[in-house]
Amino acid sequence: MPNLVLDIALSAERMKAVYQGHANRILIRSRDGTRVSLPAHHLRPFLTHEGVYGSFELEFAEQGQLLGLRRLK
Repeated sequence: MPNLVLDIALSAERMKAVYQGHANRILIRSRDGTRVSLPAHHLRPFLTHEGVYGSFELEFAEQGQLLGLRRLK
């Protein structure tokens, strides 16, 4: 299965737009330069009071469906 590594740094203030209904997708560039439009609700499990920070692996099917997002150590 294909995967991409994403380095995400989104402050709580930036994530507030999601909760206020102003945004529902996050545009992120992967380490290899691929642009990814990620549905914002996939970041909720990783949201802290500071925001969402860290490296993540995005796994998807050949047809492009998102299979999972996990934090890398």
